[in-house]
Amino acid sequence: MKKVLIQSTQVTIFVFGMLWAVSLVSDLNIFSAFDTISQALKDTELTDYAFNKLRPDPTVDERIVLVNFGTLKRREVAQLLQNISQFKPRVIGMDALYNCEGGLRDSINCPQLLDTLGNLMLSSAIQDAGNVVLGSKLMQTDSLGRIDTNDMDSIEMSDPVFTNYVQTGFVNIPTDATYQEDVKISRTILPSRIVNGKKELAFSVRMAMMYDSVKTKKFLARGKDEEIINFRGNIEVRQLRINSLKNEETATTNFGTMFFVVDAEDVLTGNVSPELFKDKIVVMGYLGDYLGDDAWEDKFFTPLNKKLGGRANPDMFGPVVHSNVVAMILNEDYIDVLSDWQKILIAILVCFLTVALFMTIDEKLPIWYDALSVIIQLFFIAILMLVIIYMFADYNIKLELDLTITIIALVGPCYDIFKSVQNEINKQLTRRRQRVLNQESELA
Repeated sequence: MKKVLIQSTQVTIFVFGMLWAVSLVSDLNIFSAFDTISQALKDTELTDYAFNKLRPDPTVDERIVLVNFGTLKRREVAQLLQNISQFKPRVIGMDALYNCEGGLRDSINCPQLLDTLGNLMLSSAIQDAGNVVLGSKLMQTDSLGRIDTNDMDSIEMSDPVFTNYVQTGFVNIPTDATYQEDVKISRTILPSRIVNGKKELAFSVRMAMMYDSVKTKKFLARGKDEEIINFRGNIEVRQLRINSLKNEETATTNFGTMFFVVDAEDVLTGNVSPELFKDKIVVMGYLGDYLGDDAWEDKFFTPLNKKLGGRANPDMFGPVVHSNVVAMILNEDYIDVLSDWQKILIAILVCFLTVALFMTIDEKLPIWYDALSVIIQLFFIAILMLVIIYMFADYNIKLELDLTITIIALVGPCYDIFKSVQNEINKQLTRRRQRVLNQESELA
């Protein structure tokens, strides 16, 4: 027993050492020829299967309604906002920035300034509504941008003529994309950030705070720098007409979607029911030039994408991502993750027990060791994958056991290498001991 404990400890240390060496080699991009394959795998997580296959169809969250304002000009958005406001929603979120891009405030670089009346109309509509959340954007100053960091030290706001009458929230959605044209995968949200000594809330968190401050404060009290979004559904690409809410069968959750969505044209022409907006959270934003548009602007790949690997088309617009976050907060439907020390501890324990099992098989059934060790590794990996999927699907716990799975895959080869090195060392020591004994006998 003592021998097994000592040997298992030694092999466990050796396995982690080998993993560290492999990580160094990987950082050197020696396997760059396989970048395409690795990127496809990187874009997919095991829990995506649970998002896609194991969860029931979502029920419509009637507290949240999305409105597509497409490419409307500011004066048209003002009229849209006035029409929505008269239906008495509790919160109106506008996923937009109304400023001059780049800070150049002249009619050539910022033609929006020419529409003075449109700006005044939008400002007046925002002020009259009194319950508007306007988007902002976390930014880096030039000095911070020269450093390899994801920290933000400034914030881009809409012009004061709009922000003087609103609450604001940053619309940044974390992705691995470097440029706007890159593939953008949305999995997490930044609940809040400190910028210039002031706590800024995310756009979705700010809307939730105005709707239900108790639940939102509970969400923020989790103290996570980054929260995994518990995506539940997308929008149904159909327009809700006046009769949509009058027919109980039509108004139920049988849309196979998470959120009701209407187009600006329906709101502007009065072709909607007031009950659709009353006391609700209304999220206004870009959902394509028209509903059903396949535009890629402000659109993300999410775990709900029908294609798990090698995704072809993004599936969710930014306003819908924000709406999923709001729904998660209001439903208190969070996803919990393991801490780093827990992931390392699990990997160490699994490695230790696997080595001990391999040693036992090697001593008791040496003929069957090679076959059994491979079978055991595959069995353990399959079991872990199933546990990861079902813990996520049933309990909202994301077991990030990548390290453990990697360790299991390395245990067999590392054990063989360690045993070979150990046997060679023992042979050398035995020969040296024998030579010493021979020399002593000759002297005697």
